[in-house]
Parts: sequence; C-alpha cells; structure tokens
Amino acid sequence: TVDAARTGSGEWFAGVLACGFDSRVNERANRISGPPGMARYLFALAAELRSYRPIPFRITLDGPSGTETIERRAMLVAVGNTSSYGAGMRVCPGAVPDDGLLDVTIIDAVPVGRFLRAFPRVYRGSHVTHPFVTTRRARGITLEARDVVAYADGERLGPLPLTCEIVPGALLFATPSASR
Repeated sequence: TVDAARTGSGEWFAGVLACGFDSRVNERANRISGPPGMARYLFALAAELRSYRPIPFRITLDGPSGTETIERRAMLVAVGNTSSYGAGMRVCPGAVPDDGLLDVTIIDAVPVGRFLRAFPRVYRGSHVTHPFVTTRRARGITLEARDVVAYADGERLGPLPLTCEIVPGALLFATPSASR
C-alpha cells in the first residue's frame, strides 16, 4: 500500500500539490488561446517571470514534533507525497510515498535572476541545500494566501486556503509477482 493525501474539500492527490509561481504560470496558460501545447506554457512562463511578485504565505504544519506556523513571502510552496512533478522536477526530493508524512518545500522570495540560476538544481533535488529553500515534514498542512490557486498532480484544485492531510495506506497497487 501507498499513502495518498486528501484536501479538506475532499480532493485526493498522490504526488505533489504546489502553489505560487508554478500555479500562476498554469493559470495564465489556461487563460490564453495562443500557441498549442508546450509553446503556450513557455509563453505563459515568460510572461509570468516578467510580472511575478512573491506571495505572503501562512503555512501551518501538524508535524511529528507538534504544530509549527511559518509566515513568509515565498515564490513557491510544494507539498509532496512523492518527490517529483512536472518533467521530472524533484521539488520534494526526500518524499517517500509510504512513510505517513508529507514533505513541504518552501522557496523563499528571491530576485527572479537568483531563482532562475538555482532552478536547474530542482532536477537533481539539490535545490534544497540553498539558504532560500526550507523543507519540513508533516502529517497535515494548511496553506493560506490571497489570490493563489493550488494544483495537484497536474490538476487545478482551487483557491487557497487549503488543508491537506496524509492518509496512510490509501492506495493499493497490484504488481506482477517476481519471476522465479
């Protein structure tokens, strides 16, 4: 069995929920009728980079050591039951899908140039060693921010505030038996 996460609105996700810069790019791409496919996403990405401003978040974590609240301006907040999303971006590289915890990655407000220079490291998961990246682990997480939409596993969930919790053993997988 593998864990899954459920939001307070009853939506389920198995991989990564993210909000901030990446969800704003998705929102922009979904609004435009421009070029098809990846070109539309890249167009939205470039447009969002020009206008993006960090978001004041309030993040409440129900973790193994108690409750913690983090209030800060951030570029992105990702909640992962698995380590990667998108085209192999390891945004929550320490996430394990059957450990009963969600991993949280917070990318603090930094100038766009610094963000872009560090961005390629997300494909190796080494971005978490940057001083502007914070990681935590929790059973439940509440994300609050104005005018921010969350996406999970590539699907639009809706606006914050949003609470999600880990549900241990929620997914069952059938796998072929090992050959002898």
